Amino acid sequence: MEKYLIETPILNYSDSSIQSLVKNKKWLTMDTIERVKAIYYYVRDDIEFGYNISDDITAKQVLKDGYGQCNTKATLLMALLRAGGIPNRIHGFTIDKALQKGAITGIWYKLSPKKILHSWVEIYVNDKWYFLEGVILDKEYLTRLQEKNKNSKTTFCGYGAYTDNFANPPIVWNLNNTFIQDKGINQDFGLFDTPDEFYKKHQQKLGAFKKFIFLYIVRHKMNKNVEKIRTGR
Repeated sequence: MEKYLIETPILNYSDSSIQSLVKNKKWLTMDTIERVKAIYYYVRDDIEFGYNISDDITAKQVLKDGYGQCNTKATLLMALLRAGGIPNRIHGFTIDKALQKGAITGIWYKLSPKKILHSWVEIYVNDKWYFLEGVILDKEYLTRLQEKNKNSKTTFCGYGAYTDNFANPPIVWNLNNTFIQDKGINQDFGLFDTPDEFYKKHQQKLGAFKKFIFLYIVRHKMNKNVEKIRTGR
């Protein structure tokens, strides 16, 4: 299990900001199950759903941003869990862009790639691997999204969610797998020990122009659309 606990340039959990968080939250004083729950819910809810500058930013940067999407939240979750002695790895995929419709609209949606890079964290607890994809959407955002789409109880696709149980998605962890976007998966890249290895092999397929547009225009529009949902506007 040692390889699932190492620090890397992306999983920079020895950084003072991460170490201070671990200390202040007293996660190391908790038993294993409670520690995983506390870290999982922190990343799920205290780190809001939103779109960062890129997928491969460091855990320190995700914490500083205070928001993240599937890949960046996975990075922070892995770093905090490793700082807490919980072995973990990353599972890479692509998902259909349809699940982002609403968060991204109009011409920008049409220009976005059909397949979007995606990942979830797998943790090793009590001799078993568990999948923690349900960390992506913060509870406040998801609750507002459910209220806005109150007639959708089963399959829902859009605004960062793709689930067959929209009324009660499996996002609570108690020795189980959690999911919120898994129904959108269309390609499986397999397992990686670290996000550094994953991003070295797989990157979002965008040309230089589209990368520029996403960085300086599209992601800001997406974050504004997400915030409108969260605040009920």
